[in-house]
Amino acid sequence: MTLTIDYDFRKQIRSYNASLDYCFQCSTCTGICPVAQLTNGDFNPRKLIEASLLGLKDMLIEEPKVWYCLTCQKCVELCPQKVELTEIFDVIKNYCVKEGKIPEAFNSQAISVLETGVALPFSDPIMKRRRQLGLEDYKTVDPKEIKTLLKSIGFDKLLRFDTPTTDKKEGGK
Repeated sequence: MTLTIDYDFRKQIRSYNASLDYCFQCSTCTGICPVAQLTNGDFNPRKLIEASLLGLKDMLIEEPKVWYCLTCQKCVELCPQKVELTEIFDVIKNYCVKEGKIPEAFNSQAISVLETGVALPFSDPIMKRRRQLGLEDYKTVDPKEIKTLLKSIGFDKLLRFDTPTTDKKEGGK
């Protein structure tokens, strides 16, 4: 992949969050990040911030590793320059969504929210267990209201409703 600086993108990212300019690439964020540790550096907050500073839009959008961020805020808490990494990552995720680069797992959850009102509906066994533990049944807002609200802001137009199909027969043969 050829790296191309997109000056407009760089300017937009910086305009959303001025703290980005304070990053001096100390790597504290990557050192404390549980996802960076679990992925052996495949997810690297410092590199994402560096790419943002440089305006490397294609790299950030085409290979959207930014979705790995758990928004645990450890990086923000320990950053010596108080760079708001998770907010910057949210801006990048929004760009990804506009470009149709939503990972399938997130797309599926978004469709679930649109259709049922929750990202991960509780199954009957979980509801039974909740009752056994003396917990209330899980309640949500009327899914119709959520669907109406989300459709009114165009949320449904950002999602992919096509499901991948395979030509393979059962058993992989």
